[in-house]
Amino acid sequence: MTNNNKQNKRSVGFIPYGRQSIDNDDIKAVVNVLRSDWLTQGPAVKQFEESLAKYCNAKYAVAVSNGTAALHLAYLAADLSAGDEVITTPNTFAATSNMLLAVGAKPIFCDIRLDNYNLDETKIEKLVTSKTKAIVPVHFGGHPCNMDKILSMAKKHSLLVIEDACHALGASFKNEKVGGIGDMSVFSFHPVKSITTGEGGAILTNNPKFYKKLAHLRTHGITKDEGGFNVMTALGYNYRITDIQTALGISQLKKLDKFVKARQKIFDIYKKELAGVKEVFTPSLAKNSVSSNHLFVIRTKDPTKRNPLANFLKQNGIGVNFHYPTVYSHPYYRKNGYKDVKLANADLYHNSCITLPLYVTLEKSQIKYICNKIKEFFKKV
Repeated sequence: MTNNNKQNKRSVGFIPYGRQSIDNDDIKAVVNVLRSDWLTQGPAVKQFEESLAKYCNAKYAVAVSNGTAALHLAYLAADLSAGDEVITTPNTFAATSNMLLAVGAKPIFCDIRLDNYNLDETKIEKLVTSKTKAIVPVHFGGHPCNMDKILSMAKKHSLLVIEDACHALGASFKNEKVGGIGDMSVFSFHPVKSITTGEGGAILTNNPKFYKKLAHLRTHGITKDEGGFNVMTALGYNYRITDIQTALGISQLKKLDKFVKARQKIFDIYKKELAGVKEVFTPSLAKNSVSSNHLFVIRTKDPTKRNPLANFLKQNGIGVNFHYPTVYSHPYYRKNGYKDVKLANADLYHNSCITLPLYVTLEKSQIKYICNKIKEFFKKV
């Protein structure tokens, strides 16, 4: 490393791929709950649910301990079980399909698009069988899937649509907020997501039957009988979220639109700065969508350059990541029925993707530094 590079790296500092944005209002909201009588199962949880449902134009929201719990409850509420097949994408965090396995259902992986890395809606229908019960589209990186075509196909075959929207709070498809479109929508509030509650998740729905089941299963499947006694009527779980977390969520939700605009600005700067770099592909957004821009993923045109580029960026203080290895490539899946699964686009993406830093407080100078390092790498190879 030259002296100039050392100085540049030192002045920029380490740049993580993602991080939360917390201000004094967020801290004050949490402190107020800590000083109150309710730390859990109190009024902040209900207020957060109501605010979230209103923002997404959905009738109901059930807040839970994390996004994985939200997926599990959504699949349970949909009555997915052994023998059922569910079509989903391999380009997602493993929890999307892990929770299908947890309820006994079988994930059927559909290939992806190479413009926005979402499930390819034109390839879903050929995967539908008499065992198919649902489609689980994942709005990868916050970019909405083509919900018109997915919903139309689901209606044709009497399938449920459960959106994994863990990346997509604040996104919209044809002026409809993600969260109120499918039969159920699942969100995550991990620190790198659109807003955070530390850990946390939620399921949104317009269906009162699903809402009642979700709320019931969240708390052990226990309810009160006419005499006021606890009675367990279903095998549920302790998937409750706390008032401490939801107080933070309420405060964060007020800033969501501002966060989305900041992320869009960062996305646009990346696109502009990397427009002349012929060695990489950058993601494209559908004209009828607004993305929450959770991730900015590039692909190297030559997959053999992916790892050397990633290592070069890390050596220069840039915290790149990989979203995601194909789910069916994980050793567990390979050992349990997915050894021979191959999908052309997903496999190509798997070997060429790099996630660049993207978070609300990422500065323009840092983005330019990252892009300059990418350009520097390709000048050397």
